[in-house]
Amino acid sequence: MTFTADRQTTEDLNLLGRFKPGSIQSMFGKVVTAGAERVLDAMFARPLGNAAAINERSAVFRYFQQRELSFPFDRESIGLAEDYLRTPASSVVDILRFKLTAAVLKDERYDRLVEGFKTTVDMLTKLDRFLASIDLELVQAGRGVLSDKRLAWVAEMHTQPPLTGLAFARLDRRLRGVLREQMLALLDLIHQLDVYIAVSGVARERDLSYAEALGAERNLLSASALWHPGVKKAVPNPVSLDGQTNTIFLTGANMAGKSTLMKALGIAVYLAHMGFPVAARDLRFSVLDGLYSSINVADNLQGYSHFYSEVMRVKAVAQEVADGRRLLVIFDELFKGTNVKDASDATLAVTTAFSHYRDCFFVISTHIVEVGEALESLGNFRFLYLPTVMEGRVPRYPYALETGISADRQGMTLIENEGILALLEAT
Repeated sequence: MTFTADRQTTEDLNLLGRFKPGSIQSMFGKVVTAGAERVLDAMFARPLGNAAAINERSAVFRYFQQRELSFPFDRESIGLAEDYLRTPASSVVDILRFKLTAAVLKDERYDRLVEGFKTTVDMLTKLDRFLASIDLELVQAGRGVLSDKRLAWVAEMHTQPPLTGLAFARLDRRLRGVLREQMLALLDLIHQLDVYIAVSGVARERDLSYAEALGAERNLLSASALWHPGVKKAVPNPVSLDGQTNTIFLTGANMAGKSTLMKALGIAVYLAHMGFPVAARDLRFSVLDGLYSSINVADNLQGYSHFYSEVMRVKAVAQEVADGRRLLVIFDELFKGTNVKDASDATLAVTTAFSHYRDCFFVISTHIVEVGEALESLGNFRFLYLPTVMEGRVPRYPYALETGISADRQGMTLIENEGILALLEAT
């Protein structure tokens, strides 16, 4: 089983995209090899849905973070070795013919094979030394390959005279023919090591931590401190949800940090299901089936209005919830595209209905504080707000969660501070 998030959610949270500015994937994308880039793509595309697998991967990242190991290969050499090993093996006769035509017709095929062979031998030598420094089950199969007696000659290559054409052809055949699958498995291991070292390095640089995955029956999502990994000097906030209190009702003025907090939670939950380091402390979570957000819903290309697009988004999530999927659902200011009365009634009705699904977690923000007041009699809500502190007529935003429902009203103050009305009166 895997954890899923649809395209709207991954775009809301800016999760995916190897080269996308500011994306979470690009933040972790400091790998060396092209193969590691593909591994990272796959990890981001398919988060895990099993607590044991998640915790196992997190443990590997934590190991490399603590050891501070450096990746011992460069992109060019691994690329050359990979091209060599993935090229179908040639017969001994063909290689000897390549050697002959190289001298007579300036055929470059033999020289390319020799270069690839030498680079691969160097790679195997370095890998053997590197794996000796790693005490993880992850590398045991690789050690087994390198200790194969059919590769005993590798350790002696640097002290031996140049190979004859026939000797080279036989060893080439061994690497690219007899041991082809084992060699490709070693390349895969190198790519994985590249990812583990790069990601754990990012975790060390950014002071990230690792979450603990729990079984679904625990029905828990909590962190003593949570922040957005892309925000410098972000203010951490505690977050806690469980089966008894499964819905956060979040209020606060614009610019107070509601959207950033909600994105931070979504990003942390997604990365946690990948077994990746997270911008949180003491994050513990029951494994979920997926994550849905509604933060930046736009008008639809089929001609749907903004409001109708919001309605269809809520319907899609409602179908998933009603089907029994265990989800984290993030709704930022529901029904912005309609009038205040409709938005208030719809937000109240939808929020109440969703909250009855105790196997799911919901975070719902709104400016319509009257909705929160109507929900206060329900026992499964946690009412939180991000305050605004007025220093004279200038608002300051601490970004620190407080319990309750916000009563902040700074809209007219901001308009007056910018002199909009005075400007219009003057003309």
